[in-house]
Amino acid sequence: MWTIPNQITVFRIILIPIFVMVYYLPVSWNHFGAFVIFWLASVSDALDGYLARKLNQSSAFGAFIDPVADKLMVVTALILIVGEFQVWWISIPAIFMIAREIFISALREFMSSRGKRDAVAVSDMGKYKTAAQMLALQGLIWNPDYDIPLMLFELPYQWLMSLAYLLFFVATVLTIWSMVSYFKLSWPELQKKK
Repeated sequence: MWTIPNQITVFRIILIPIFVMVYYLPVSWNHFGAFVIFWLASVSDALDGYLARKLNQSSAFGAFIDPVADKLMVVTALILIVGEFQVWWISIPAIFMIAREIFISALREFMSSRGKRDAVAVSDMGKYKTAAQMLALQGLIWNPDYDIPLMLFELPYQWLMSLAYLLFFVATVLTIWSMVSYFKLSWPELQKKK
């Protein structure tokens, strides 16, 4: 159970309260520090999956805990940026993204109870949604309005934020699209009597 991939996944969960605390630190680099932690969590998500396959250490616990860790980190980040930006065009997409995670989790549980879990397995569209969402959240978490990080990376503020907003919009469209697609795939099973 305590394989290297599973340890990395649990480490990602441990990072969540640290991520929140750094985000709210009363220092000028708090957003940049939170961005680094979120980036580290994103990289560790790819790493644990790669190591599970490479080291042949896939496990039932890993299959359970990995998506839980992902959803906890993403929902936490969405709550933070909603509180930070306080505008409808961030809040409404965030609600859709959180609702989609709840909807798909419930749908997968239902389909599993019917022996049809593979019908709602992770699709390529879901992977594209996740990639756009993670990159958008990194930019929105950083929200680089401080001189030190900008001087360090020499990234124009407006260019980075425009890219983050664009990716957030793309992630929102893919969120809705993938949710509808999963629902359509499950609809024949949902229509059956209990």
